[in-house]
Amino acid sequence: MKKKNKKVLVAISGGVDSAVSAKLLIDQGYDVSGIFLNFWKDNSELSSENKCCSLQSQMDAKKLCLNLGIPFYTYNFSKVFKKEVVDNFLEEYASGRTPNPCVICNKKVKIGGLLEYVQSLNFDYLATGHYAYIEKEGRRYRMYKGLDKNKDQTYFLYTLSQKQLSKLILPLGKLKKPAVRQIAKKAGLLLADKSDSQEICFISGKRHNDFLKKYLKMKSGEIRLLGEDKKIGEHQGLPLYTIGQRRGIEIGGDGPYYVARFDYQKNILYVVRNFNDTILYNSEMTLTNVNWMNLKELKFPLKADVVIRYQHKPVKCLIDYNKKNNTARVKFYKKQRAITPGQSAVFYQGNEVLGGGVICADGGS
Repeated sequence: MKKKNKKVLVAISGGVDSAVSAKLLIDQGYDVSGIFLNFWKDNSELSSENKCCSLQSQMDAKKLCLNLGIPFYTYNFSKVFKKEVVDNFLEEYASGRTPNPCVICNKKVKIGGLLEYVQSLNFDYLATGHYAYIEKEGRRYRMYKGLDKNKDQTYFLYTLSQKQLSKLILPLGKLKKPAVRQIAKKAGLLLADKSDSQEICFISGKRHNDFLKKYLKMKSGEIRLLGEDKKIGEHQGLPLYTIGQRRGIEIGGDGPYYVARFDYQKNILYVVRNFNDTILYNSEMTLTNVNWMNLKELKFPLKADVVIRYQHKPVKCLIDYNKKNNTARVKFYKKQRAITPGQSAVFYQGNEVLGGGVICADGGS
């Protein structure tokens, strides 16, 4: 069937990436429509607008669709976004973990939730402006890193299933950002020079801890040097800290100090003085909620590269997978610093995404 008979709904954010995605698909002959998603907003004196769904972004998205001559829709995802992304974000911090809300958002809302909506409207595909690409090889779908290594977003997409991959188009995967902006300028799109957002959309970057303080009950407590019983400072609440963190530890004197361990029962924050203290390094980690994009092709133990946080350099590892409880035990070839419970770890072989999971608070070794 020709592309012109294929209906594609493009998630339009009001930014240059989604704008160029729509333009490229139109040029390829698809029947394109645009949709703008409204998410939850923190309506308080502390908040700034959710950058993903601000009024200005919606106006930009609508103008773009008018400019391209395609239908424009909006959809209110605020309730599911609040439940699946924001509430999860707060629950994870309250439990001593450091979550990655963008991973959850793509799984439950931007791609997972929107794909269900797309199919209910009888569209053939969903398209987004993520920097990654999908190829069908035989009967299987594979995801690969975006050509622009500085913009690659596969880390946030490892939760997708074969069914979802079969219905998803990522037009920007084989383009670099300067080329995307050039396409926008050549097409006369007014968003060509619009800056990228680098922050959690529902929190202004400078207000991360203010947001946690507003929604979580904080209890101050002692800061101690690991291995000693003496109090050397006072923390403002354990959810405000993460393993390996230096900034925000308010201890006077001869620092710096780095977060090393939490005792939630006694409400004590333990720190070390040395950036490379051995307590901050682990040779192993355990993952839960593991997703493999092509499990049938994998044999364990599996040699692969793993990324333990966004934009972290891939490191070599050996993976054992327990299918029964859907966990993976990962052994690093070289010990890694600041393995952070709650963060996602994503596996690769070359540029192909194999899958990933969520880091457990098991301490490693």
